[in-house]
Amino acid sequence: QVQLVESGGGLVQAGGSLRLSCAASGRTFSSLTMGWFRQNPGKERGIVARISSSGITTYYADSVKGRFTISRDNAKNTVYLQMNSLKVEDTAVYYCAAKRSWAAIAYDYWGQGTQVTVSS
Repeated sequence: QVQLVESGGGLVQAGGSLRLSCAASGRTFSSLTMGWFRQNPGKERGIVARISSSGITTYYADSVKGRFTISRDNAKNTVYLQMNSLKVEDTAVYYCAAKRSWAAIAYDYWGQGTQVTVSS
């Protein structure tokens, strides 16, 4: 079992920055592919970024490319999402998730989410 706890959300003005963190415990963190998702009320949860177990391979949604950076520290069992040049439309609940391999379809473990609000 893997437990994921997000932190770092909050209120920021458009153009500002935030860094989200997700601390993992349980199963070997370094073997897991990690992802960040976001969701607004009434909308589907969508992928923001993911990172391979080694940290070498990353993927970003088109809407955040060039503004967000996903990274991980396997020694600290933590994955990060650095969010720069934030826009009002980035407002959402952000979730951290983990899956057993890059190719797996479904994520097996989810955090509780952290609210990010970007004001104009």
